[in-house]
Amino acid sequence: MVKVQVLVPCYNYGRYLEQNVQSVLDQEGVDVDILIIDDCSSDNTPEVCGELMKRDPRVRVIRHQTNMGHIATYNEGISQIRGDYFVLLSADDLLTPGALKRATSLMEAYPNVGMTYGQPISLIDELPKARTSSTGTSVWNGRRWMRHVCRSGKNFIVCPEAVVRASIQRRIGGYNPELPHSADMEMWLRIAAISDIGFVRGADQAYYRVHALSMQRTVHAGFLFDLVGRHRAFQSAFEKEGASLPEREELYSLAKRALASTAIQYARKLRDFPLTDDLPPSSYRDFAVSLRPEIAGTPRFRALEATERSDHRRSPFEKKVAHYSARFRKFAEREIFNRAEWHWSRYTGIYFPRCFF
Repeated sequence: MVKVQVLVPCYNYGRYLEQNVQSVLDQEGVDVDILIIDDCSSDNTPEVCGELMKRDPRVRVIRHQTNMGHIATYNEGISQIRGDYFVLLSADDLLTPGALKRATSLMEAYPNVGMTYGQPISLIDELPKARTSSTGTSVWNGRRWMRHVCRSGKNFIVCPEAVVRASIQRRIGGYNPELPHSADMEMWLRIAAISDIGFVRGADQAYYRVHALSMQRTVHAGFLFDLVGRHRAFQSAFEKEGASLPEREELYSLAKRALASTAIQYARKLRDFPLTDDLPPSSYRDFAVSLRPEIAGTPRFRALEATERSDHRRSPFEKKVAHYSARFRKFAEREIFNRAEWHWSRYTGIYFPRCFF
């Protein structure tokens, strides 16, 4: 059986740790090795780790005496990879039954595939039933997969559903400490620059826990913060493994165009539906122009500026009528598009930008 190294970074997630580790130990058809790195947790994580090590020799634990942060913890685990494949599984996430066997079987059949992923399933309170029967697999040429990421400007992978070939992970090294929010996206792009990408269709590969205290909803909250992080991920990836690609400039231009377009679309939504805890639409307009100055001459950009100017001249009643009218149009548009996007991404693992539909 192939050996899979599963790194479980943990900081004050002792309450989730036992369920997390058990989801790995229960994987059939693979030889798992679990490395838990406790980043100086102040909860009951040390006690839980001690019990887990007593129960199963496949569990190893490293405890930091001082908090090192998530990127340093990830990189420490990467430096100690054993075996054929590598998985980074946060302590609050889980693997679905058979996930590692499905992913590694694809990569055993296709040695050129450096990473395989599938659909994640959200976990809030109760553990939802996961689909565990694959309907097939897809293998994307790495550079073609990168092109899809650039054209959409999106990160297709949450993280726990990704299985990386250990030789590829060792070759590209660890995560970029300068990208605390988007280091995972940069990692996927770098892997795609030197290998092909696999996708498991029809089965859910991991549970991604959604809760209010997650880093994505506290430290890294805010949509503009997310857009800036994505841009830095593209920028960094094309300075590393992506630098040698002949189409590097074209791909980077596509990424900036997609991010700028997304920023303008979001600015329009903020104008129609203002959020008290978000930045003003002008912040998103400025970000779009910084990436793609020519966007300032497009009809959508000029229309956004015009409506912002007219808002100052409208009465409260007119603003309210315009708000609900725009809300109805946006709802109808979003329902039609999101349904198509959801079905397509669930089958292919790829999110296409709106202009594709």
